[in-house]
Amino acid sequence: MTQDPLTLYKLIVLYMLDRVTFPLTKAQVGNFILDREYTNFLTLQQIIAELIDADLVEARSNRNRTHLLITDEGRETLSFFENRINDSIKEEINTFFSENEMEMRNEVSILSDYYKAVSGEYEAHLLAKEKDVKIVEITLSVPDEDTASAICANWQKKNQDIYQYIIGQLF
Repeated sequence: MTQDPLTLYKLIVLYMLDRVTFPLTKAQVGNFILDREYTNFLTLQQIIAELIDADLVEARSNRNRTHLLITDEGRETLSFFENRINDSIKEEINTFFSENEMEMRNEVSILSDYYKAVSGEYEAHLLAKEKDVKIVEITLSVPDEDTASAICANWQKKNQDIYQYIIGQLF
């Protein structure tokens, strides 16, 4: 029995999301699927949108990133159809995660965003978390958007050093 390729791609995305204990970004899912040339970018965007519309995947957006999480309905669907994913594809996914999990986990555990406050200044909101536990959360009020944006970008690069500095000063 031949299988609709779109169905297989959807199952691959569900399988990927089910294999991790943290949300994946659209880019992380795309890196796996597009690098292996399973499909093209537009088709990938279509299948992710369809998974979201069907409530099999939840999407949470933060600035330029969209985090994807499998829903209970998605897990149930995967349990019925997981056998339609070739074992070699499953092995590729498992290898991909074993080689990249720490980097991927760090990418989705360090969050930053900024917004214009009622006072007219900008607030940069910085967060580092492990699973669902907030390790550090900082909100800085700054005079302009460029500064807030720079703070958010630097948080992505320097969060460990900043955290260690704060802990060193407080203990």
